[in-house]
Amino acid sequence: MPSVTHDDAPPLADLMPWSVAPLRLGRAWPTAPDPAALRARWDALLKAGGPDREALFGPSRARDLTSAVGQLPGRPTGTERLARATGPCAEPVRVLAAPFDERWLIPDHRLIDAARPELWRVADARQVFTVETGDAGLPLLATGLLPTLRTGRVRPLHRRPGGTEPNLAPGLLDHLAARLGARPTASDVLAWILATARPDLAVPLTDDPGVWAAGVELGRRALWLMRRDGERPKLPGGRRPYVRAPLPGLPRTLRYDRDEETLHLDEGRISPVPSAAWDFEVAGVRVLESWFAARTAPAEPGTLDAIRPAAWPQSWTSELLELITVLALLAGVRAERAGLTLVSAVTATGLREAGVLPPPGPARRPASVLDHREEGPEGQFTLV
Repeated sequence: MPSVTHDDAPPLADLMPWSVAPLRLGRAWPTAPDPAALRARWDALLKAGGPDREALFGPSRARDLTSAVGQLPGRPTGTERLARATGPCAEPVRVLAAPFDERWLIPDHRLIDAARPELWRVADARQVFTVETGDAGLPLLATGLLPTLRTGRVRPLHRRPGGTEPNLAPGLLDHLAARLGARPTASDVLAWILATARPDLAVPLTDDPGVWAAGVELGRRALWLMRRDGERPKLPGGRRPYVRAPLPGLPRTLRYDRDEETLHLDEGRISPVPSAAWDFEVAGVRVLESWFAARTAPAEPGTLDAIRPAAWPQSWTSELLELITVLALLAGVRAERAGLTLVSAVTATGLREAGVLPPPGPARRPASVLDHREEGPEGQFTLV
């Protein structure tokens, strides 16, 4: 297929106008690959008193033991100051902590420097968060989980819970319907964006129904692999990775044998591991190495980070096998994405002339949630 045409493509920032800066945790210990470790860390924090609790917590300019903050939306946590907190640990939630690395987070506003409550308000089973990566080959990630990775801006697909009010420039769907002869859904537009966004985050748009359908289908495959919901992805028979030698109690080294397509975790072995999965990088970081380091890198003794599983959980092996599969399949999607035929017939200039761009100011701000009561500091309630 011919290369993508670089023309007057509208920027993603105009097509999906509401964006939020990434979460800033401020400390690493409230996130972990294992939820039981988080509960143990919370218990250790509350058992410590005075200066010891402060040292374990890790104060910052935004948060210390006396910070007064409300609950995260939808999360029934305590709101008393941490200096005298006694309650149980908030139930950990799954988050996207790094590209293709799902971990757990204690969803307690008192622990997070910049939690971005506006994202928590719209997070549900129908939401999709698009995250800028800064990677030329994969400029966007998509996830159904709250993203905590430190990358670019986050764009929810929906402005309200329940999959309502798409975060798209008002009038965009109507304009595309007129040009394509059929009305796309907000999910179709997101799939197209995932398939076609350029490194500068401009999004060429087509009015060719065949090209549109091909791009949407490619983007849907990418979205399915990134979200990892529904039917689990599988490689063809004979190419599926398996554990060939048991993994040790807690492996410390990771290496790849390209000739044998084998991943070695100390004396443990997984194969076949396609080289495309091992070589998969985002922003210059090899995903499999980053994922492994997050689970095995030594922690400073005496810190909350040092509270972690003493042995490698079976669940991590299952996650690793699925991650290898996802990366191998996504490498194929990435190759197809690079060869997608695209002529941007629906230009930024044309969208401005049609009154679709620039999006109005309110479209760049979060929607109001008028019926949601949230507990503020010390048990007071706020209405947002």
